[in-house]
Amino acid sequence: MLDSHLIPSVDWGIRPILFSMNGFNIPSYSFFVALGVIIGFGYYVYQAKKDRRLGENSFVIVIAALLGGAIGAKVFKFVIDYQFVISHFSDSYLLLSGRTIVGGFIGGYVAVAIVKRVLKIRERKGNYFAPGIALGVAVGRIGCFLAGCCYGKATGLPIGIDFGDGVLRHPTQLYESVFMIVMFFYLSKIRKKESLEPGYLFKVLMVGYFIFRFFVEFLKEETVILMGLNIFQLISVCAIIYLLRDDIFKRYRK
Repeated sequence: MLDSHLIPSVDWGIRPILFSMNGFNIPSYSFFVALGVIIGFGYYVYQAKKDRRLGENSFVIVIAALLGGAIGAKVFKFVIDYQFVISHFSDSYLLLSGRTIVGGFIGGYVAVAIVKRVLKIRERKGNYFAPGIALGVAVGRIGCFLAGCCYGKATGLPIGIDFGDGVLRHPTQLYESVFMIVMFFYLSKIRKKESLEPGYLFKVLMVGYFIFRFFVEFLKEETVILMGLNIFQLISVCAIIYLLRDDIFKRYRK
């Protein structure tokens, strides 16, 4: 088994290199992550144009979300695997690999919040962004599956996958992809309701994802650090509490 998957290997994964073009290898992970961003953004633009809700602020928010997400995904991964990063600091592959979607979500959320505050943007378009985000993540996780990152524990189930060490493991990347596809259809369906509060679907997506992430982590090879939970589960708990803080306080006051 590889130490961290921060540095890719041709010996690990289903198909780490998707194809080659003029002698240049195209990694499966990078390809599907990029494809997911394009598809997710394209779906958002399509729906926003359809409902005549596509404005200048939309692109500012999208750019902030993408940049914040990219930085957050990289920084969180480096912090979590800091020992590996320090020991391989001179390896250029570190700049091109090693990301976590949890960090991406948090980084994107913080970046959008900052940009909206600075530019005094009060418009909330989370109901339009949410389905596109779910669809994009579903596509991106296919790249994780092919690259062999975020793999699960050993399993005797027929769905077990050998990522390169001869052990059949839970394809947790595909579990997440399927979950986000379900979320996409669910969010797309309830988005049509006129009674929805602005930003409600984004909140539903984030809470749903972190709940799913909390439980699927029990199937992954991650180091337990507190109360039988790993770092991603602890972050998920904190994120859920933060996202539901208003609802929790309202019930407490009653």
